[in-house]
Amino acid sequence: MTMLEVKNLHVSVGDREILKGLTLTVKPGEVAAIMGPNGTGKSTLSYVISGREGYEINEGEVLLDGENILDLEPHERAAKGVFLAFQYPVEIPGVGTMTFLKAAMNAQRRARGEEELATPDFMKCVKDASAKLGVSQEMLKRPLNSGFSGGEKKRMDILQMALLQPRLGILDETDSGLDIDALRVVSEGVNSLRAPDRAFLVITHYQRLLDYIKPDTVHVMAQGIIQRSGGPELALELEKHGYQDYLSEEAA
Repeated sequence: MTMLEVKNLHVSVGDREILKGLTLTVKPGEVAAIMGPNGTGKSTLSYVISGREGYEINEGEVLLDGENILDLEPHERAAKGVFLAFQYPVEIPGVGTMTFLKAAMNAQRRARGEEELATPDFMKCVKDASAKLGVSQEMLKRPLNSGFSGGEKKRMDILQMALLQPRLGILDETDSGLDIDALRVVSEGVNSLRAPDRAFLVITHYQRLLDYIKPDTVHVMAQGIIQRSGGPELALELEKHGYQDYLSEEAA
């Protein structure tokens, strides 16, 4: 059984082709890591799956539970269980964090035909999840991500994921800019969400993150495609030898 299936995906920005026939499968319950050098299209893949504008899809499919989601709007993909944790979460001045979280949770629940959360139930959910992730009450009182450090923004992203309970969680270089303590907290938050009916796509440059979030599979991405796949030992090999074997002379 496959949860996410990317088939022969070709994607361009302007006149530059970034993804060049990428194929990938992720099963329910699986944590799949994608590693690769800068500029190879790792973030592009995450954006295309989640529905960000500005990318031209020339060929291929992205199937979630067998349904091609490429024609769906981002909020429709989110309602089906796709969540993207950004490499650089944005600040939204003027939008209260709690207001944002409640609106997001209830929008998801409406899309799934569930009742909206009453305020006391919502508050309890946020209190429990934020305590586990080291998100302070002071942070929750601010506008979303406003004045937050890089680590605090990443924790807030994982808090959103914990509250929304997605089917597919995509982490786009979530370890970028994190110190060891913040990395540990964020990773523990992700690990607490691992479940047989939930999958994760973890995009990273470095093996360091995978010391904390243990992947089931590791995929090497270079030149716009998956070049090699293997188990967790592949990440250790990449850490030792780098990506040179996967780059052509032109790309290097």
